[in-house]
Amino acid sequence: MTLTRNQPINPIPQTRNQKTQSQSSSSSSSRSGMKLIVPLQGVVQGRSGFLLGISIPCALFYFLQLYLKRRRPNPNPSSPSSSSSPTLLLPRTSSRSNLSSRGSISRVRLSKLATILSKPDDSLYYLGLDRVSKDPYDVLVNPHGIIQLGLSDNKLCFDLIEKWLVKNLEGSMMGNGDINLSINGIVPYQPHHGLNELKIALADFMRQIMGGSVEFDPSNMVLTSGATPAIEILSFCLADQGNAFLVPTPYYPGFDRDIRWRPGIDLIPVHCRSTDNFNLNIAALEQAYSQARKRGVKVRGILISNPSNPVGNILTPDMLFSLLDFAEDKNIHIIADEVFAGSTYGSEEFVSIAEVLDSEYIDKSRVHIIYSLSKDLSIAGFRVGVIHSYNQAVLEAAKKMSRFSSISAPTQRLVTSMLSDKRFIQEYIETNRNRIRRIHDEFVDCLNKLGIKCAKSSAGMFCWADMSGLIKPYSEKGEHELWEKFINVAKINITPGSACHCIEPGWFRICFTTISFEEIPLVIERIRKVVESCKSSS
Repeated sequence: MTLTRNQPINPIPQTRNQKTQSQSSSSSSSRSGMKLIVPLQGVVQGRSGFLLGISIPCALFYFLQLYLKRRRPNPNPSSPSSSSSPTLLLPRTSSRSNLSSRGSISRVRLSKLATILSKPDDSLYYLGLDRVSKDPYDVLVNPHGIIQLGLSDNKLCFDLIEKWLVKNLEGSMMGNGDINLSINGIVPYQPHHGLNELKIALADFMRQIMGGSVEFDPSNMVLTSGATPAIEILSFCLADQGNAFLVPTPYYPGFDRDIRWRPGIDLIPVHCRSTDNFNLNIAALEQAYSQARKRGVKVRGILISNPSNPVGNILTPDMLFSLLDFAEDKNIHIIADEVFAGSTYGSEEFVSIAEVLDSEYIDKSRVHIIYSLSKDLSIAGFRVGVIHSYNQAVLEAAKKMSRFSSISAPTQRLVTSMLSDKRFIQEYIETNRNRIRRIHDEFVDCLNKLGIKCAKSSAGMFCWADMSGLIKPYSEKGEHELWEKFINVAKINITPGSACHCIEPGWFRICFTTISFEEIPLVIERIRKVVESCKSSS
């Protein structure tokens, strides 16, 4: 049967004359064609042939699909038949076919923050850490690798930590019938802002570290997974995006990430000079604050590291009082990073800003202290940090935000047990200070013999070395070229001053607690190669 192409189906009812004309005009059509058209026309006009009008098109469509399927070429003639293959080939739907025929699709969009963070690092501090991770020094496995002197990691007392863990690990987590040390005390959910037992133990440890001269209230604490989230949470609490903190330079390179990345807060450098051993002065603070206000920037606080990272000097009580007066006059906050409070070795005595607050009436609500166990207790991998604030609104906000940076319950139980071991803690504090003092004195003396002078310091795990005489030209470019020589020639990683926003080129932070006392000659010999090459080329 064939369909008549010359006779369209008219959806509008025809008059008798129109029907007669239509029949006469199609007299040349075959008789079979008329039999197909008349039932279809009857369906449209509401007369007869309803079943036949539906079944004929459906049957034609079915046979057409069967015909096309049999004539379709096999795309993979060598593949086994469907009866022998256990895998079913799902047909591609029309919607998927439409997608594939659309041409090129642009790359899916990311947030502005992700776009920025996905770009390569431009800080030599992080570039150095990355270079070490790809070629780390090991006395047996990789003796010609890069020695890590760019990370303030204290490895001098790992033996003491290991000894305690071997002896007390199981009991501190599970033993002695204490419900808090059973499986029920470490597996269920715990408060995000920290267990009260750990807060009490931390408050006592901080009191010991700071010479017993100041008390810390556990109720004023919020625990976080390290000092990094503690600083970030405080930034969210104290300032809005686009606001700024004043920061004395040189400062720890990580502050740029901690405060700028997610909180979106700017850091305004307060430049300190080598002529004053990079000590802070109020005149420089006033100048930086005034310039920021002229640019329309709202300054919300001062961020200080005491002891200083990277210089290693300590703020005097008089300077702390001046800072508090300045903050009160400008109605801004003070964030005091005191993570190196117990890592002292010099003649200067460390004084916490909390001790100054107790000495006379001062508005405590604007003062916030950051501390962690990464430095003074050498357990950076445990990720234990603390916010100590006298501002109840800040504490309540920080407790809610700590859900994004809480410490695991097993870690909290373990550290609580360690800090509660008074005999161990006292032995550790004394041994750690003696070992830091010994390796600092030896390392700085060896640098002096090479003609490299260091800034006067009393705390920290690093020395602030002046290598300005080795750079040519005397600029940031010359400093970068010297850093490349240390990485490629000496195979040691140190932190250039430009990464710490130092205004004077040629200063480098060298962390000496990442090596043993016995490895000092090896490091000094590698530094000697760079010094001699620079002198010979000049």
